[in-house]
Amino acid sequence: MININEGYNQKLMESCQILKEYAQYVSKVRTYKKTLKLNEAVEKAVEECIREGILREFLLANKAEVVAMSIFEYDREWEEEILRKEEFEAGKEMGKELGEKLGRKLGKEEERKNTAKERHCADSEKMRADSEKMRADNAEKELLLLKEKLALLERK
Repeated sequence: MININEGYNQKLMESCQILKEYAQYVSKVRTYKKTLKLNEAVEKAVEECIREGILREFLLANKAEVVAMSIFEYDREWEEEILRKEEFEAGKEMGKELGEKLGRKLGKEEERKNTAKERHCADSEKMRADSEKMRADNAEKELLLLKEKLALLERK
């Protein structure tokens, strides 16, 4: 995954001015979001970018759409963060339950330690594989969203 946040991948940013300016815009929104409501942060970032010549022509031509899309995007990021936390907690609980079940089973079946260890390893490997798949799916979704945004910016 390539980090396109401001301050990262300077070589890439130098080769693509639009991407660099988009990263600057996103950075301004994030900065203002710390002290303002989301819609105010987006509006302020757009106005400042126009004044500073960052994505100026695009923002002048598409200001309303950019504001609406940015607000939607940040709401989506917030929802995804909540979902990730909920999924993490559910996974943690599932892991705890699995561990307790496995512990009871191992206590009852002392003579079958090797078999129980193999099950535990298989369960752990499955949980790890499921977790990796979930991360890969999330990364793929983020990449698609970034590609869509980049395509939108390139079309303009």
